[in-house]
Amino acid sequence: MSFYSNLFVKHIKNIKNIKYIRYLHNYKLLDGKFVSNIILNNIKNNIETNNYKITLNSVVVGENPDSLKYINIKNKVCNQLKIKNNVLHFNKSISEKELIQKINIMNNDKNINAILIQSPLPNHINSHNVFSIIDNKKDVDCFNSVNIGNLYYDKNNIVPCTPKGIIKLLDYYNIDIVGKHIVIIGSSNIVGKPLSLLLSNRNSTTTLCNKDTIDIKDITRKADIIISACGQKELIDKTWIGNKKPVIVDVGINIVNKKIYGDVNFNSVKNEVSYITPVPGGVGPMTISMLMLNIIELYEKFHLNR
Repeated sequence: MSFYSNLFVKHIKNIKNIKYIRYLHNYKLLDGKFVSNIILNNIKNNIETNNYKITLNSVVVGENPDSLKYINIKNKVCNQLKIKNNVLHFNKSISEKELIQKINIMNNDKNINAILIQSPLPNHINSHNVFSIIDNKKDVDCFNSVNIGNLYYDKNNIVPCTPKGIIKLLDYYNIDIVGKHIVIIGSSNIVGKPLSLLLSNRNSTTTLCNKDTIDIKDITRKADIIISACGQKELIDKTWIGNKKPVIVDVGINIVNKKIYGDVNFNSVKNEVSYITPVPGGVGPMTISMLMLNIIELYEKFHLNR
């Protein structure tokens, strides 16, 4: 168990003493921003105490506004933690071959400890080819085929950031997932699929749904935990909820008229659930802190003193 996992376990064991649970009406808020700050503070203290010199290369292709926004957020957090982040911005016309050549140079550079490729890539670039070429010892997002395969066997240190953040958040609030029926809405390669593997490895009963799932509400009404990562503004309302008072984790970030909405209609479901994440302030901050956790865990395992 890593340095950070040990610290996190201590926080979980002390949750009754901390008592940081926001009670709002009949439900409890899963505060990802609060938990994320604990993790980031632990990372910062360890970097400063051990005088680590960590270098991340972040690659962004084109001018996608969301990509630029997320790169800026990640860069800001790296600066706070004293992780050097080289942001490499390539024109959207760069060929797949050229981009792979750039990544191979990073793979072979011993001074670079971690590589991040910001999604989405332009349509003319095959994302699988690009992600698969990243050195699995520098793959902070767990997109490399080797790392993805290791998820199946539960043998990975590095786990996709959003799924990892969701599980850390549930752990922090002592929400048991063993034997629970967990319904995931959305089967993407970044969230839904890897999350279903991680939850199954923790002995939950997991149902992975997509847009073609028949009678999906009949499934969600029987769930102990509902995790929505479908990218549809406020799709989930109280008609999706049964009588179990489920936990709801809302992964969605949907921006409409410059306002952020989740996949879940918060006001509609809030009195039908036991716990729920806010949007923003829930899964988003956890994803960023898990990225930083992956960076330093890669550094400590593969690059420290080498």
